[in-house]
Amino acid sequence: MKIKSAEFVTSAARLSQYPPPELPEIAFVGRSNVGKSALINTLVNRKRLVKTSSTPGRTQLINFFNINQSFLFVDLPGYGYAKVPARVKAKWGPMIETYLATRETLSGAVLIFDIRRIPGRAEFDLIQWFDHYQIPCVLVLTKTDKLKKSKQHHQHREIAETLSIPKEDLVLFSAKTRQGKDLVWDRVETLIRMDLQGVHQ
Repeated sequence: MKIKSAEFVTSAARLSQYPPPELPEIAFVGRSNVGKSALINTLVNRKRLVKTSSTPGRTQLINFFNINQSFLFVDLPGYGYAKVPARVKAKWGPMIETYLATRETLSGAVLIFDIRRIPGRAEFDLIQWFDHYQIPCVLVLTKTDKLKKSKQHHQHREIAETLSIPKEDLVLFSAKTRQGKDLVWDRVETLIRMDLQGVHQ
């Protein structure tokens, strides 16, 4: 994917604040501090399109970014960080679920997992959400550069078995080495293309 432009559009906490539903959208979602911002920045060849924070749980709104004037990347709030105030946590579920349930231009999602961590209940709940709303997903394991190759292979296999999916369904990614960047793009473009074909059939 050749990136000609990548621009922040708006932040939203509720449906009335979303931008007009005119272009296909790809949502990015994962646990706090999973490397979501770094993944998006790497995909669009920008260092700070999505602001990163050393404090997990800082992203508390849905952020929309226009890519090539052709589709939107949607950065959903991270989940599962214990130090976030309960009142903030309570808003996240309904905020994310409202977006998933109502956004007619949502073509698919990128679900992001830290390769160093075996998925738990929160990750299974997340996957079930997307299954429930019949939203196709790309599954990405980030921070592969943090592990030696042997440990990478072990975690890759363990996570695939835990999620009961084929290993090849999990894309290995590193923002540092750019491992997996092209494969993530291939799968994202496929989601958009399939959605557009479905719309026009």
